[in-house]
Amino acid sequence: MSHPLPALSPRNNSRRGGVSPGGGALGRLAPGLCLLLLSIVAGKAAAQDFAAPKWGAHIDLEAKVGSKRSLGEIDILAPLAQDARTLYFANLRGRFDDDSSREGNFGLGVRHMHESGWNLGAYGYFDRRRSEQGHYFNQTTLGAEALGRDWDFRANAYLPQGDKTRGLGSTGGGASTASIVGTEVQISTAASTTWEERALKGYDLEVGWRAPLFDSEGSRQLRFYLGGYHFSDAGVTVEGPRARVELAVDELPALGRGAGLFLGAETQHDDRRGSQSFIALRLRIPLGTVAQGRSGLSLQARRMTAPVVRDVDVVTQRRVAASTPAVVETATATAGGQSFTVVSGATTSGAGLQTALNSAGSNSMVIVTGSFSTTSMLTLSQGQTLIGGGALVVRGASGQTATLNLAGATINSGSSASNAIRLNDGATLAGLTITAQPINAAAIDAQGFNDVTIRDNTITVFRTGGIYGVDLRSTNNAVITGNTVAASSTSAGVVALLADSAANATVSGNTLEATTAGLRYVLSGNQWTSFASGSTGNVALGAGCQFLGGGPASGSVGFTNISCQ
Repeated sequence: MSHPLPALSPRNNSRRGGVSPGGGALGRLAPGLCLLLLSIVAGKAAAQDFAAPKWGAHIDLEAKVGSKRSLGEIDILAPLAQDARTLYFANLRGRFDDDSSREGNFGLGVRHMHESGWNLGAYGYFDRRRSEQGHYFNQTTLGAEALGRDWDFRANAYLPQGDKTRGLGSTGGGASTASIVGTEVQISTAASTTWEERALKGYDLEVGWRAPLFDSEGSRQLRFYLGGYHFSDAGVTVEGPRARVELAVDELPALGRGAGLFLGAETQHDDRRGSQSFIALRLRIPLGTVAQGRSGLSLQARRMTAPVVRDVDVVTQRRVAASTPAVVETATATAGGQSFTVVSGATTSGAGLQTALNSAGSNSMVIVTGSFSTTSMLTLSQGQTLIGGGALVVRGASGQTATLNLAGATINSGSSASNAIRLNDGATLAGLTITAQPINAAAIDAQGFNDVTIRDNTITVFRTGGIYGVDLRSTNNAVITGNTVAASSTSAGVVALLADSAANATVSGNTLEATTAGLRYVLSGNQWTSFASGSTGNVALGAGCQFLGGGPASGSVGFTNISCQ
């Protein structure tokens, strides 16, 4: 009788699993045992003249309907050699279930009718299985049995061969994420688990008892069986009890001599797969002819071709191959190694922002969140970055990196006597919304500084007097890109971007707007202004360009809707 495959999921949890100590050694002995058995078979066949074989070949067709899966099996038993008391046989099995699992078994065995009334047998199988996951596993099965008139005893050992594991992928994990918590940047790495499917080694044992409801030599026999199984490997254990009942009807004349019918039911339970039950129907059909019907054989002789009871599954289980716990750490630098601090408008005033900039010092980065209102000019140190929005790659102490997506911040400047923000050599201003109300000054002042960067800001400057949005006069290598600059006045001249004598300035992808009742320019320069290549993709609103001093600038700056030179 076959037994169910263990399941890898809650839906299919019906497989048995098993362990056998010393699996590698026994597995290596199996080929030798098979060769020995074949040599004995050949010797027996040469030594005896079998004019009328007692036992013939047959095919068993079995269907098992279960509580968690259903199975079908084809089982062919073919005698290789025999005498009055001994049978050498080959056994070929194929099994499938409704969870896409397939398995084949090829075995060689011997049974001997002992004068005491016991049939003693031994067998070895090679098993190959395709699991529900599409993985292939190999196994050696070794078994022994003692079949009597009233009692049966069986034991099997299951020894996986070759590669016992197949990968099932990972769950959890993924890219690390970064977020601002208070005034810290935290990198979070989710826990991850790597899974594998593993073939288990093991054994099962069974004892059976014949119920005295029918004559001991009759063609009908009812037997009850109680046993258990144990399978384990790499910390996974599958073990539990099993009980089954079988009604055997040895004679079905309509199907020919040797035909039989087996009706059975079984149940088992273990902690990993839960409970499972089966109802089985096995039909035996003889192949060829034999000298006499089974009714002419004693019970002991009829039981020489009883089904080999073993687990036809290579038992596999899903297990954790590796796991990584969740990690949360504080990031204090960018991926490039630049240190940073976080300043929140919820806890820091506009005046406190300048203090924070001073404290961070040169070549540092200050990340701002929320809103700040200032009454005096903010000044950045040399090489300093003030950033409120955009994507920033940060690094933790362990070396783990993650992308921090900044939501943006707002600086409202109430100073009317000065610029709102002044840069310094190598300074960067990024991802900010800036409003300013200066008179004859600029929202962003970079005049006379080198290598400044102004990117991805929204800058709004308005006043009744003359104003500038961004002042790049006499800068070298300034980069202004991706900004929206809107400058407006009710009465005086307005310039969104002032670039007199700026050398090698890169101006790209900006939207520049100038609105006033007087003179207005989205960009103003002179003959000493020069633009770097790539100064394209700008948009002009409300005004055009001018270049003073008797000649055009060097290089060119491109707008999508006006001609600037």
